Amino acid sequence: MTGFLESWQFWALLAAVFAAATALLAKLGVDGVDPDLATWLRTLVVAVVLGVIVVATGKIGGMGSINAKATVFLVLSGLATGASWLCYFRALKLGDASRVAPIDKLSVVFVAVLAALFLGERLSGTGWAGVSLIALGAVLVAIG
Repeated sequence: MTGFLESWQFWALLAAVFAAATALLAKLGVDGVDPDLATWLRTLVVAVVLGVIVVATGKIGGMGSINAKATVFLVLSGLATGASWLCYFRALKLGDASRVAPIDKLSVVFVAVLAALFLGERLSGTGWAGVSLIALGAVLVAIG
């Protein structure tokens, strides 16, 4: 069981399940609410829950071990996350969750391309075929 809980595949699949729940719950929650205000409320919930987890597990003491480079990239990642969430909630406000979520998942395609270009990561031919199918599928769902 421990090996399973240490598997990146397990956590990635769980992330996908929660992302699906996020889309559906956010679509219901943004009805009649300004999308920026909805994003702010969701962000507060995330910050409080994660704060409680970090404090409760004693990990708060590790703050001093975060170096300047990591801090810069984590802050930039946080800004990108905030921008993504603002755009996502606005898209959900304006469109169907079943069409917005697949377009949002084009991030998979962008990550694959950018990771290859800037991080030197390599995908096999089969991997690139999968990335291409993700792109095609997202477009087909969005226009269908």
